[in-house]
Amino acid sequence: MSSTATPVAQSAPEPASPGAGTTPDTTPAGSSGPAVLEHDVPEPAAPTPADQPGTGSTARKAATDYADYRLVPARHPWRWVGTAVVAFGVAGIAWSLATNPRWEWGVVAQWFTAQSIVNGLLETLKLTAISGALGFILGFILALMRLSASPLLVSVSWTFSWIFRSTPLLVQMLLWYNLGYLYEKISLGLPFTDVRFFEAQTTTLISQFAAAVLGLTLNQAAYSAEIIRGGILSVDQGQLEAAAALGIPAWRRSTRIVLPQAMRAILPTAFNEVIGLVKGTSIVYVLAYSELFYTVQVIYNRTQQVLPLLLVATLWYIVITSVLSVFQYYIERHYSKGAVRTLPLTPLQKARKFLATHAPATRETTQERGTR
Repeated sequence: MSSTATPVAQSAPEPASPGAGTTPDTTPAGSSGPAVLEHDVPEPAAPTPADQPGTGSTARKAATDYADYRLVPARHPWRWVGTAVVAFGVAGIAWSLATNPRWEWGVVAQWFTAQSIVNGLLETLKLTAISGALGFILGFILALMRLSASPLLVSVSWTFSWIFRSTPLLVQMLLWYNLGYLYEKISLGLPFTDVRFFEAQTTTLISQFAAAVLGLTLNQAAYSAEIIRGGILSVDQGQLEAAAALGIPAWRRSTRIVLPQAMRAILPTAFNEVIGLVKGTSIVYVLAYSELFYTVQVIYNRTQQVLPLLLVATLWYIVITSVLSVFQYYIERHYSKGAVRTLPLTPLQKARKFLATHAPATRETTQERGTR
């Protein structure tokens, strides 16, 4: 039996561009078969993922299964180098403080809580509290005067800040303490008349404590006025215009809109001023007022233990400023409610979060590695 092979056309020639309304003829020359239209030829279907090698449900499962992958932490070599250098430096300083007998830590411990030192510390705190409160109250009044539309109020406020910021605090202290050389009596009454409501000797009225409070308060007020004025000016004026358009009274605009936002700019610098005021009280020693630093001076002039007594004063100043820094953190956190969506975590909350997230995860990872 013989068979005859029938030739099959491999490809059809491209049809000529047909005219409008005509149908292209795709029948090969010499072929008697029926004509096949181009749009009747079915296009090959796109291969499905199951038809492709290495794909499908098994491949997808293997691609998303990261159980066998090993986590490699990011490497920070220079960070470790810097940490090691700083750690060696800190260790060297600590070793020197612990092993150098000339620091005389026994003498420091002896005088740290002595009654005279504690009394001087209380006087320092009293000066700081009174001068800080009066200074910021007066500074707030001066800031409002500087922002007013009255040329006289603006000039007086500017002149006050200019004078007290231009003279050293030591000079101001001595000037107030020796005010009796300029004015023998201080009186209160009607100006340009002989009517007097109060009158006293200047040397009696201006004592060591009064001169210290006057010098610290007026010096603090000059700086506080500029701090508060800058915080008020940092608030967008468009908010005040919108509040005024809504008919909100001026007092409520100032207390409910301006001040809460200005406090975010005022607080950091204001607390720096308070911390500087704590240390600035040490200059009162020129008046022989028994605050902390003057008390320490009196003791080491008698015992000749200069460095240990200076270290006692230093440690107490560090304790005071550290407590103020804690208050600063929480007060700034309170006034940041309108600036951030979520309040920053406190150190205690950060520690709890670290223990809650890392400690269980570490135990679980250790158990998993043991089973593997």
